[in-house]
Amino acid sequence: MQNSLGRIMLLWAMVIVTLWLGHMLYRDLFLTADAPRAVTARGELAEFEALNIELFERISPSVAYIFVQGPSGRLFGRAEGGAGSGFIWDGAGHVVTNHHVIEGASRVAVRLDSGEAIPATVVGTAPDYDLAVLRLREHTTGLQPIPIGTSRDLRVGQAVLAIGNPYGLSRTLTTGIISALDRRLPTDSGREVAGVIQTDAAINPGNSGGPLLDSAGRLIGVNTAIISGSGASAGIGFAVPVDVVNRVVPQLITKGKAARPGIGISVASEETAARLGVDGIVIVDVLPEGTAARAGLRGVDPGSQRLGDVITHVDGVRVRTVAEFAAELERLGIGSQVELTVVRDGATRRIGVFVMDIS
Repeated sequence: MQNSLGRIMLLWAMVIVTLWLGHMLYRDLFLTADAPRAVTARGELAEFEALNIELFERISPSVAYIFVQGPSGRLFGRAEGGAGSGFIWDGAGHVVTNHHVIEGASRVAVRLDSGEAIPATVVGTAPDYDLAVLRLREHTTGLQPIPIGTSRDLRVGQAVLAIGNPYGLSRTLTTGIISALDRRLPTDSGREVAGVIQTDAAINPGNSGGPLLDSAGRLIGVNTAIISGSGASAGIGFAVPVDVVNRVVPQLITKGKAARPGIGISVASEETAARLGVDGIVIVDVLPEGTAARAGLRGVDPGSQRLGDVITHVDGVRVRTVAEFAAELERLGIGSQVELTVVRDGATRRIGVFVMDIS
């Protein structure tokens, strides 16, 4: 009985071993790919893929790589973050980029779609909008100005594409959506750009000055900033809206500067106002040639250092910071008459003043 059981177990063991050996032999003979595999046909590209490819191939020739040299003559490279992006504005060789890309540069060069690097001259800057215009020093044919769209009818959730040179890697395409509209972006001049576009398309150092495009390939913004502790894209990028760009750039080309709404006053910093316990715009000085002087506004008394006028409202809109004050003047426009609410010697009064160009 025991011998029979032993023979049965041995037989099953032999069957199992035989099956295992057969499986291994089958795998080695028929499943192992010891030669190049046959290519599997993929079919048509998805519609969004075809759109992205077509748009990139059509618009990328309009995108430029901006090189700058500092006062030392050293070319800023990838590590220093001195290279940026730009785009061709017109057939005359004007190129738009960010003001902060070329600020402090002793020399600027632009690399075009052909690969050639052409020296450029800064023809105008607008720090209030972080915009600058360059002009190629050499005549170049075949320039492709970027198509211009509008930012007034943009909607959150709309697809966007960015082309630029992040970290010195030229002609990089990233995609995303409009995450928010009407953001305010502080600039180095102490003012704010209004109507700024927020996007989750990857914007990194080197993308600055490059175009933000809609799905039709039209310029809708100029990429200018990111929010990130590490300096890398964190899904929150900002672009100056194209309607601002389309207004400011022609002024930079013709005048070298952009109109700057004001009333001819110098004001105290927000920190100073806070230390004084003042909730508003403290007028420090009134320029004699300004409209504020003609309207009778007063600054700080130079002898007694007694406060003069403190602006609290512009046409009924509350203003507490210089940026808010400047934004209201920008909204109302040069040449318009506005009503300022001011506090003088503890009393509130309303004074009419014209907005002027202080550039």
